[in-house]
Parts: sequence; structure tokens; C-alpha cells
Amino acid sequence: MTLTQSIHGIRAVLFDVFGTVVDWRSSISQEVASFAKRYDLAVDSEAFADRWRALYQPAMERVRSGNIAFVPLDQLHRENLDQTLMEFSLPNASEADVVNLNLAWHRLDPWPDVVSGLQKLKRGYQIGTLSNGNIDLIKNMARHAGLPWDAILGAEVARAYKPQPQAYLGSAAAIGFEPSQCILVAAHNNDLKAAMAVGFKTAFVARPFEHGPDQETDLFAEGEYDIVAQDFIDLAEQLGC
Repeated sequence: MTLTQSIHGIRAVLFDVFGTVVDWRSSISQEVASFAKRYDLAVDSEAFADRWRALYQPAMERVRSGNIAFVPLDQLHRENLDQTLMEFSLPNASEADVVNLNLAWHRLDPWPDVVSGLQKLKRGYQIGTLSNGNIDLIKNMARHAGLPWDAILGAEVARAYKPQPQAYLGSAAAIGFEPSQCILVAAHNNDLKAAMAVGFKTAFVARPFEHGPDQETDLFAEGEYDIVAQDFIDLAEQLGC
């Protein structure tokens, strides 16, 4: 199948956010460093960011497995932050400062190609998120980073966390499109494979430094995706924008 045939009928370009659109590790580590400095504490801010993020999937699995009812990601992030603060022996910060640190996920910076790439894509398609981030988080991030979304979709809209099928299907239904009319853009092979399994078109964009200079996963496309792009500018060009 040619690229033209593969992308025929696409109406919406939807994006994984954490890692694909924004550089969460650098952004979070900078906020952690500022937080520690406020309390005159020494902390490996990158290790802290990595540990906080490492609790992300286990927390969502509690929802996916039915052990707890659906809650927005902000709540899971706060629970994970409290655990990470204890593990790093930083338990005595004020509640206001901890609340502000948890909101660091609302202030993540985009990769350099993102804003211009999204602006190009927006000329030809509806663009939106398909993220595990809750609506308020993604909205605030968009304002912070200048991300021109047409729609904010994902876990809170679908009431399911990726890679559950409903996270993808519910997002497509929310904007009135069939899965085949949507293409998911992600830097994570497992996300794309789950989207492909429910009928989405797929595009892989590598982010080889998402987890720092020693990253070993998601360095290349591991599936038969419709598009493999170098960055969002290349993605836009392949999609005819």
C-alpha cells in the first residue's frame, strides 16, 4: 500500500503527549531542582523525575485493573509525588509548594519541532491530544507551551487509560470520527500497537532522549505503521501539509 492510499480518509491527527509532544524529563527535573533549592536541599533532580515517572504506569494500572475507580491523572501524580518525596527524604515541604510541584506536569516544554509542526498540520487536519493527561492538565500545558489543539481527548474523555481500547475508541467517538479516520502520533511502540489494534492509522516519531542520554527503548519503529517520521515537520510534509 502506498502512503497516499494509507493516509486516505484521515480527518484527525491525534497525539500522545508525554514524551511525544513534550520533554517531560527535562521540564520536571528543572522544577524539582527549583523546589529543592527553595528548601536548601541537595537532590538528584533527574533521578527524582525518573522515579516520579516510573510510578506512572503502576498507578494507572490500579484503574485499568478495576482496583480503584477512574480518577484523573493529576490525582495519581499527587499520590506518586508524595511517595517520591518520602523516598528522597523530602517530606517536610509546605502543602502549597507540593501542590505547585505537582502542577509541574501542567508546565512541560515542547520538543523544538512541535509548535511549528502542529501549526502546519492544523492547516489540513483537526489536531488534538489522545493523552492520559486530564483535561485541565492538557489545557494548561497548551497555554504554557503554545500548543494549538483543536480538541483535548484521551483518558478523562473516554474514562479509560491507554492502552485500554476504550481510550482510543472513546476519543474518536467524542469528535464524531471512525477510528480509521484518525491517526495516532506517538513515540511509543506499545501505544501505537494498541491504537492500530482498534483501527487507528499510526505514525511513529522517535524521541530518543525522552528518558535521557541512555535511553534504550522506543529508539525506532517496531511495527508496520502508516508513517515513520523524523519529527513533526516531516510528519506534516508526509501528510501533505
